[in-house]
Amino acid sequence: MQRIQAFIVLCICCAVGGTPALAAPTDLHDLDQVMGMLAMRQHGRVEFIEQQFLSVLSRPIESSGELRYDAPDRLEKRTLKPHAETLVLTGEVLTVERAGRRRVMDLHAYPQVLPFVESIRATLAGDRKALERLFRLDFAGSVSRWTLTLVPLESKVKQSVSQVRIEGAQDQLLRVEIRQPDGDRSLMTLRPSSLP
Repeated sequence: MQRIQAFIVLCICCAVGGTPALAAPTDLHDLDQVMGMLAMRQHGRVEFIEQQFLSVLSRPIESSGELRYDAPDRLEKRTLKPHAETLVLTGEVLTVERAGRRRVMDLHAYPQVLPFVESIRATLAGDRKALERLFRLDFAGSVSRWTLTLVPLESKVKQSVSQVRIEGAQDQLLRVEIRQPDGDRSLMTLRPSSLP
């Protein structure tokens, strides 16, 4: 389940109730500008390097591959190294292909994952209000270089993810870090895709 949640949150990278915690009115304006730029994107394709830092291991686990997004709701994570794996989210159905096997899951059976699905859709749609229904937002920086921190509002979600921190520049996402309550974390670094 942790892999599914991480995939869903990290697919935010293909483009990015409570009251938002914003430091100043200029931050609000810049956040709206970033959301507007993300909303204009109908397709996204980036390469990723993901590192998972687990307390039980002395070194991080590293993987790499490509993320793709097609509006309104298709997300794909193709891991190429160290082992081939493809995860495709269409609507609320997740398909996992690994080692010649295919598994299809209806995410309605995993209610703790659905807020992450909605966070992706809201981010890619540039829908700040939808994000604010699920997360407390903290936006820092400016349109040219920004950080958006998402803290889940629902207690069930907080049990598996304490914070998602997204760093970007204009409409490009550069890094996504997911922190778990137990101290484990994953860090994904992104760059434009050069894959065929």
